[in-house]
Amino acid sequence: MELGSDDFLPPPECPVFEPSWAEFRDPLGYIAKIRPIAEKSGICKIRPPADWQPPFAVEVDNFRFTPRIQRLNELEAQTRVKLNYLDQIAKFWEIQGSSLKIPNVERRILDLYSLSKIVVEEGGYETICKDRRWARVAQRLNYPPGKNIGSLLRSHYERIVYPYEMYQSGANLVQCNTRPFDNEEKDKEYKPHSIPLRQSVQPSKFNSYGRRAKRLQPDPEPTEEDIEKNPELKKLQIYGAGPKMMGLGLMAKDKTLRKKDKEGPECPPTVVVKEELGGDVKMESASPKTFLEGKEELSHSPEPCTKMTMRLRRNHSNAQFIESYVCRMCSRGDEDDKLLLCDGCDDNYHIFCLLPPLPEIPKGVWRCPKCVMAECKRPPEAFGFEQATREYTLQSFGEMADSFKADYFNMPVHMVPTELVEKEFWRLVNSIEEDVTVEYGADIHSKEFGSGFPVSDSKRHLTPEEEEYATSGWNLNVMPVLEQSVLCHINADISGMKVPWLYVGMVFSAFCWHIEDHWSYSINYLHWGEPKTWYGVPSLAAEHLEEVMKKLTPELFDSQPDLLHQLVTLMNPNTLMSHGVPVVRTNQCAGEFVITFPRAYHSGFNQGYNFAEAVNFCTADWLPAGRQCIEHYRRLRRYCVFSHEELICKMAACPEKLDLNLAAAVHKEMFIMVQEERRLRKALLEKGITEAEREAFELLPDDERQCIKCKTTCFLSALACYDCPDGLVCLSHINDLCKCSSSRQYLRYRYTLDELPAMLHKLKVRAESFDTWANKVRMALEVEDGRKRSLEELRALESEARERRFPNSELLQRLKNCLSEAEACVSRALGLVSGQEAGPNRVAGLQMTLAELRDFLGQMNNLPCAMHQIGGVKGILEQVEAYQTEAREALVSQPSSPGLLQSLLERGQQLGVEVPEAQQLQRQVEQARWLDEVKRTLAPSAQRGTLAIMRGLLVAGANVAPSPAVDKAQAELQELLTIAERWEEKAHLCLEARQKHPPATLEAIIHEAENIPVHLPNIQSLKEALAKARAWIADVDEIQNGDHYPCLDDLEGLVAVGRDLPVGLEELRQLELQVLTAHSWREKASKTFLKKNSCYTLLEIVAFKEGEQKEKEGILQLRRTNSAKPSPLASLTTASSTASICVCGQVPAGVGALQCDLCQDWFHGRCVTVPRLLGSQRPGLTSSPLLAWWEWDTKFLCPLCMRSRRPRLETILALLVALQRLPVRLPEGEALQCLTERAISWQGRARQVLASEEVTALLGRLAELRQRLQAESKPEESLTYSSDGGEGTGNMPKVQGLLENGDSVTSPEKVATEEGSGKRDLELLSSVLPQLTGPVLELPEATRAPLEELMMEGDLLEVTLDENHSIWQLLQAGQPPDLERVHTLLELEKAERHGNRTRGRALERRRRKKVDRGGEADDPAREELEPKRVRSSGPEAEEVQEEEELEEETGGEVPPVPFPTNGSPSTQEDQDGLEPVLEAGSDTLGPFSTLTSRLLMSCPQQPSRQQL
Repeated sequence: MELGSDDFLPPPECPVFEPSWAEFRDPLGYIAKIRPIAEKSGICKIRPPADWQPPFAVEVDNFRFTPRIQRLNELEAQTRVKLNYLDQIAKFWEIQGSSLKIPNVERRILDLYSLSKIVVEEGGYETICKDRRWARVAQRLNYPPGKNIGSLLRSHYERIVYPYEMYQSGANLVQCNTRPFDNEEKDKEYKPHSIPLRQSVQPSKFNSYGRRAKRLQPDPEPTEEDIEKNPELKKLQIYGAGPKMMGLGLMAKDKTLRKKDKEGPECPPTVVVKEELGGDVKMESASPKTFLEGKEELSHSPEPCTKMTMRLRRNHSNAQFIESYVCRMCSRGDEDDKLLLCDGCDDNYHIFCLLPPLPEIPKGVWRCPKCVMAECKRPPEAFGFEQATREYTLQSFGEMADSFKADYFNMPVHMVPTELVEKEFWRLVNSIEEDVTVEYGADIHSKEFGSGFPVSDSKRHLTPEEEEYATSGWNLNVMPVLEQSVLCHINADISGMKVPWLYVGMVFSAFCWHIEDHWSYSINYLHWGEPKTWYGVPSLAAEHLEEVMKKLTPELFDSQPDLLHQLVTLMNPNTLMSHGVPVVRTNQCAGEFVITFPRAYHSGFNQGYNFAEAVNFCTADWLPAGRQCIEHYRRLRRYCVFSHEELICKMAACPEKLDLNLAAAVHKEMFIMVQEERRLRKALLEKGITEAEREAFELLPDDERQCIKCKTTCFLSALACYDCPDGLVCLSHINDLCKCSSSRQYLRYRYTLDELPAMLHKLKVRAESFDTWANKVRMALEVEDGRKRSLEELRALESEARERRFPNSELLQRLKNCLSEAEACVSRALGLVSGQEAGPNRVAGLQMTLAELRDFLGQMNNLPCAMHQIGGVKGILEQVEAYQTEAREALVSQPSSPGLLQSLLERGQQLGVEVPEAQQLQRQVEQARWLDEVKRTLAPSAQRGTLAIMRGLLVAGANVAPSPAVDKAQAELQELLTIAERWEEKAHLCLEARQKHPPATLEAIIHEAENIPVHLPNIQSLKEALAKARAWIADVDEIQNGDHYPCLDDLEGLVAVGRDLPVGLEELRQLELQVLTAHSWREKASKTFLKKNSCYTLLEIVAFKEGEQKEKEGILQLRRTNSAKPSPLASLTTASSTASICVCGQVPAGVGALQCDLCQDWFHGRCVTVPRLLGSQRPGLTSSPLLAWWEWDTKFLCPLCMRSRRPRLETILALLVALQRLPVRLPEGEALQCLTERAISWQGRARQVLASEEVTALLGRLAELRQRLQAESKPEESLTYSSDGGEGTGNMPKVQGLLENGDSVTSPEKVATEEGSGKRDLELLSSVLPQLTGPVLELPEATRAPLEELMMEGDLLEVTLDENHSIWQLLQAGQPPDLERVHTLLELEKAERHGNRTRGRALERRRRKKVDRGGEADDPAREELEPKRVRSSGPEAEEVQEEEELEEETGGEVPPVPFPTNGSPSTQEDQDGLEPVLEAGSDTLGPFSTLTSRLLMSCPQQPSRQQL
């Protein structure tokens, strides 16, 4: 769809008001406030406060309504005139037997109405043809020049319009007397606020829409047969399509048109001739159907003939009847074959006498010019809106409305601009070509369907929020009946005026130009939906608008004089504005009010689907307009909605209930009404009517008391007739009642002429009570009689205004202001007097100045009321003035004593009034106080003040009155403060600086700062720091110069304290060096003794737990306890409370269990570090024979007994030598010295025992035995060599070499090459076991016991001594070989070798892969980047690291080592980590049976490798 491009210029916007909450609370008051501005525009818009949002109270599901149908181009007045003209001219041609088809000129429909009107304005058809001005006609119709359009317009005018105009003017009639139509009051019977009659009509039986649509279609072309049958058609072919000259009787062969003619008539009823039995011809009205049948009958006659001929054939015997048929034009009856008989009135005409003449007798129905003119001049039907046939709900109507708008504009409804809708609306309204129909749910009764606002009734319970809106004055159900509203005095619920109407709109649905009934106010609220566009005209221009519309469309107002009261006519605002009518517009959005003022014309349309509610209301200022409206209605003979006289009298009957403004307005109206009633009743007496009776008109229905002449509703009086009881008239139309005698007429009255003035007087009293009161108030406020009223009298006047509800006038406001001011003065005076009595206890802030006191006294004197408190105020003023004089004298006589000034100041404070001299006194006193405080602060004997005190004095000095003394004191204070702050800053730098200053420097700073008479916190801190430094130095000197070396803990404490001091100390560096050296020695000793990851400290290892004797007793007790435990090697060993517990937390059982040689407890061989048989030969004895089994290293000490690395005594002695060079005492050093002394003592005793004759002999035997075994082994070696066929050495030398370098077994590089030899070595040792015999020595008990005791004491020492090993060999040789232990050690070593072999292979594969990838294994740069810890740990640590990496790469698939080896550092360290921490320093050792349990409690239990 292409939208119209006609430009519509929107009128200016109307005023928009946004009241505050305070203004919004009084609706009618706010409307009265904005009336002077808004009334000039006719309408205005009000936006409520943002949070005023009433809930929508309509029951949506039950809301059903039937809308009205609106055809947009019939709404506009000028467009409707054009459409009516087209209807009449179409009817004219239809009567002539042709259907009207409007031609197109320059691609647009020819406006026949404008063409006809312009031709008349240019002088008429003949004048235009004579002057050849058809081109000017085309120009005025806005056709382009130069296309010979004038000739074409002339042709169309001659064919279509000119015949119709001739008939309208009667030029073709000699004597044409048409029957008049009775239309005197046809359209004046207006029933306001009645839906069936307001804006609506019943659908006409002759629907013009079908005809109008067909007029715009192309003409059906006549067929060749038609042209051949009718010779006239051949002549007129040059004129083209359209109606031909009348009389041709031609109808195109259009089946559609013929069918429609058969279905129903298209012309109004006409007149036909009927034959009666007696032969008389009678005229009567025939139905359209009869006319149609006759038309069809004649049009299908077989041959052309006149009715005269037919009638003559039927009535050939009646000669008199034949003579009566004469032509109405020439009055002759000759040439009857050319005489036509009218089918409407039976008049006769010669075909050559007609204008224009007819060439031949026409076929079908023919009407004479008189009948055609009468039919065409029939007035049109009253226009109104039809009711739709469908009933809607809100939802269904909304869906229809939104769908229509979206389809029309081809976009979502919310995206269509309001300006576009407005322009399109006025384009459609002004178009005669486009027929757009919409529906409008207008004037829906809220009483029946429910209001959109909450209503307080008994139907349903309201929430508190709904209750608030239900009682709001802006609720349209409440506003008409507010106290200030006139309509609240009307009892009846007038729908639309007192009871709101609802409006459900869609796009383009419109409300036409109108003013409200009785010219009342109206208010419209848009609940929700799309905007509503309004146009308004102020009341001053109402008559101008009516004149313009009557001038532009006189045809409408001729048939409907009260057309504007029917709400069915629009006119484009641009048209009105072009004629000088002021028009404004606005878009009312949801939640906004629009108010129309009295007699303000307004119209508008909806932008889309919305829901609005409207109602009327009347205020006091409306009353004159309401009276003028009644006179206007009387002239128009229009019905009233209510009686204006009744409303005035009802309000006058109860004047005390009226608002004062309303009472004054009613009094003016009542006075005018009474004067008019006197005049009318006097005229009635002059006519001679003397009869009268009282009538309660308010009890009669309105239709029984309406004037039959002007339709006014009577109330005060009416004239009636005894003989004509059905009617009455108002006293303005006493001559129009009836023709009866005046004696039969009588007056019906409501009040006598004596009662009316009484009512008027009551109104006057009510209205003038305000004037009386105002005179009293004016006299009291202006003190016209010279007497001031008391406060009580003024309060009485104010109470009277409140009780009588006087308006809030300027005078009342002055009275209230005067009362407020007087009461404030009384309160202030009482406060002044009571404050003077209170003295120093007076509330602060209530004092007034002397000038204010004088002004206050003047204010009290100027008030128009008498106050007895004024005497007290005068007395206070006199006291203050006397004090002022005394203070001035004291200030002038300087120097005054401070005591005198202080006493004067205290007296002034008791007055309660601020005197200027008191301020000067205060400054003098403050100055003296400040100087005294400065003097005390700076006095040498005074306690030193802080910097804050100094700054406070300076700040206080700035507020003191200046003087030379003050300036000097301030300068001294400022200088002192500057110096003090400088020294404080210097001290702060010394305290916070990174580079510490020596004590001498700090002492100098402190000494210089001592001369400043100010307390300096930083200097004090520096002094304290210096004192601490001196005390620290004294402590250092005392320690250094003492008899003994200081302990390490004391030195560390001194170092910590010295580091925290902000003083540079030379002694601190020496102490730090000594502490560092001591820590270095302790670390070296720890590395010597402690195993890796050991859970013991150095002090726990080397310190004595208790005395040596007690230690021996404890170990003996522990050995006895452990020996009593069942042996794990026994077959029936089970877990019990006395069984041994391994470090893994389980009971050792079966093969693989070892017993500690010191504590005699049992352990798993795989859980502890065990001796290695292949590495048992010591380096000095490389030639030991294999069968010397007592020299094998089978000695096993558990982790609890062997807690450290047990360094050799020579190493410990070197540590002690280094300790002697330290000037520090260490607890570890003293403990180590004790340990060394004990070891040396044991070594001396051991050497003494070994040097005894018995032991020396035993040692000699062992040496001989060893030599003999060695000698016996050489032939076996050579034999083995020769038998093996080897080249260098036999198996035994291989084993011997293996024993000499047993540690190489763990080297990963040699695992692959020595895999076979290692296996053979273990097999060889296993084969030797059966050959072992013993004991090889016989040890007497006297010799064995001392050796075993020495052996036990040596095992308790954490020192490695050679004597311990010699004693071990003697004891071993003196007993049989422990084959079970040797076997166990071999099995453990086999398992270890198997695991090493598996790991070695995996490591070798990994190294090969590295070489294949680029030789990463031998990359020196990579080795350089390795951690120092890994490189320093040697190849063994590297092997462990590679094994860990291997396990990560292979996902843990490398088989674990089942038994640890003695040479593996990793396994050694793992077992060292399991050693428990033994508590040191306990007084008693306790039974050693709990040592294992202590181990389990102290160290976390780890699962064995088998469990892992």
